[in-house]
Amino acid sequence: MQLTNEQIADYQEHGFLLVPNLIAESHLDRFEARFVAFATEVVEPAPEMIIMRDIMVVQGAVEPATPMHAINKLINFEDDPTLYGYALETQLLACVRDLIGAEIFSISTNVFNKPPGVDGRHPLHQDLRYFRIRPADKIVATWTALSTATEETGCLAVIPASHKGELYDHAYPDWEYVNAGFFGIDAEKIGERVHVEMQRGDTLLFHPLLIHGSGRNLSQSFRRAISSHYASSECESPNRDWRVGKQARRITI
Repeated sequence: MQLTNEQIADYQEHGFLLVPNLIAESHLDRFEARFVAFATEVVEPAPEMIIMRDIMVVQGAVEPATPMHAINKLINFEDDPTLYGYALETQLLACVRDLIGAEIFSISTNVFNKPPGVDGRHPLHQDLRYFRIRPADKIVATWTALSTATEETGCLAVIPASHKGELYDHAYPDWEYVNAGFFGIDAEKIGERVHVEMQRGDTLLFHPLLIHGSGRNLSQSFRRAISSHYASSECESPNRDWRVGKQARRITI
């Protein structure tokens, strides 16, 4: 067991839990270097991997200072052994199993790269919008800071206990620049948001119904994080066996 009973109760009450200094510094260095190699085209992307450029760069609204300033995120790193090592971190898996059970799959992986000089906001949303499997209580997200995340750099903001509510309708916000797939909800009357500032190596665990998002990076440095979603083998999908999907990977360690 990695989490204490008090931590588990805190997660269940608030819908999220911050675990400080969970991932070793040397591992963070390895993940970040591998991401940079993909983002700068030093290494060819793995199968199914998608490297997204920021919408402001795509539309020519800004000229990126470097190739890294153009990248919004990397999606689907399951086929890269180095990055997928994050999803197999022993300490991380212990936390995940404490929350959703022993038999688990990874179902979604990302590296987030919020560069300075672009809008880069992610509207308040719920991750369950992107998944068809249920129940929601048997899914958990992990989000580990690869760099210090502060309100200035665009850290995550959450609405505590919003995971106890419903799955809301999502749509693109009425902003001038919105990255592809960045759907959001109207959360003004739902609750007060809390900014979750994190140090490098800190990990946030959160429920797929938790309302969360992030603001602009107003600093001169990058805000980076690596993330995976996990689901219990008990989950079900209405139309197909999700366990054989392209991104689903059974965790056997």
